[in-house]
Amino acid sequence: MHVMPMTSGEFLIGPWQILVRMLVATVIGTALGLNREIHGKPAGMRTHALVALGAALITLISLELAARDGQIDGGAVLRTVQGVMAGIGFLGGGVILRDDSHQSVHGLTTAASVWVVASLGIACGAGQWLTALTALALTLVVLIVLGRIEKKCVDWFVRKQDAAEPTPRAEGPRPGLM
Repeated sequence: MHVMPMTSGEFLIGPWQILVRMLVATVIGTALGLNREIHGKPAGMRTHALVALGAALITLISLELAARDGQIDGGAVLRTVQGVMAGIGFLGGGVILRDDSHQSVHGLTTAASVWVVASLGIACGAGQWLTALTALALTLVVLIVLGRIEKKCVDWFVRKQDAAEPTPRAEGPRPGLM
């Protein structure tokens, strides 16, 4: 990370770097949110974009506030990151729905994607471009490619189960009981 020397009232990171970091975080969040939006999930593009932007913003603020005499207090920044990730858990919990009638839970993948997008926002806020882009690519692989593989596996398993179950007999009088 390029650290500029600080004087009174000056920012640790230049204004263009701040803009780029927050913009990239927002774009990354939007990209992941688009996948959730396409699948009709409760947290879509705007939610993911705002989570990533917020995480980047908090990380940038933390870096600025933790800077003293040109040095960054890494412990203070890490405590901020911990707080963001714990807080995002509550937001992710809000998209998890329990369906008692079918005894199932929905929204876990979306909750996980909200958590990941916060991590990506933190990476962007810290200027960790390679890490953020690698994680973005892997997250899209998980959501898109593994989503398709999961669907095919579930479909195959259901067909296998249906074929293994005996076909029900037609209701009506049994022969010989009339």
